[in-house]
Amino acid sequence: MSLFKLSPYSLIEKKGKEPIVAITAYDYVSAKLAEESGFDFVLIGDSASMVILGEEDTYSIGMEEMLLFCKAVSKGAPNILRIGDMPFLSYQISKEKAILNAGRFVKEGRCHGVKVEGGEEVAEIVSAIVRAGIPVLGHIGLTPQRSMELGGLKVQGKTIESAQKLLRDAEILEEVGVFAIIIECVPAELAKLITQKVNVPTIGIGAGPYTDGQILVFHDVVGLYPKIRPKFVKTYFEGYENFKKALKNFINDCKNRVFPSEKESFKISEEVLKQIKFGVKLRNYKNLGGEGESG
Repeated sequence: MSLFKLSPYSLIEKKGKEPIVAITAYDYVSAKLAEESGFDFVLIGDSASMVILGEEDTYSIGMEEMLLFCKAVSKGAPNILRIGDMPFLSYQISKEKAILNAGRFVKEGRCHGVKVEGGEEVAEIVSAIVRAGIPVLGHIGLTPQRSMELGGLKVQGKTIESAQKLLRDAEILEEVGVFAIIIECVPAELAKLITQKVNVPTIGIGAGPYTDGQILVFHDVVGLYPKIRPKFVKTYFEGYENFKKALKNFINDCKNRVFPSEKESFKISEEVLKQIKFGVKLRNYKNLGGEGESG
């Protein structure tokens, strides 16, 4: 399907009509599963830094790594919306740098838009990217790229000041042209209020049931991440334990010579086998200094 037949702005039509459901994806297999399962869009998240690269946070992942993941996802999910997550320092330095890197997500990563973390403080950057013709997904609340400033991965919007800021951030992001806003780790009633205040869809992650949609990390949904999962996660399959069980069964079968069996082995005809055996014996005889030819 052509890149331009998939528009992020089509999600706006779903607001108030049907829940939007999204998931992260990082490689060919996770993307293919997401497309075949029927998600509305996939986010190639900078959470890959943690669930794929094993880092403790999202700060260290860069553009080249993110683009590699985007390329793989575009091959696995060619027919649904793909949004690339702009990593730390790929957009904060300048508007020009932000546009250039956002453009790389589209040109090289085959994404249909990018995600930018922050509210009022990144409004001018978001506006510049949108004016350059690249759709932007906003992200407010707990923004992992600002976790040092926020004092860690904590619920946001619990005070009057922070709640008012989140409301203002959402309205400003709508004004500068985002097609949707992710709200992360925010009290449910506040997320509900934000959803009512803006005309673009809100996508919740740890923001309760009243947003226009939901998104979770692929590895959390299928239970592949071995570390403690956040409170807001619901795991539908214990993938890590089941995968480990399968791997242990493989080891056990090999150790006990159960695998490979005849079923997993290839065959050769008896005639060819005899000739090969005969040829091997003949060469060995000649190498030992034997004389004459075998009859």
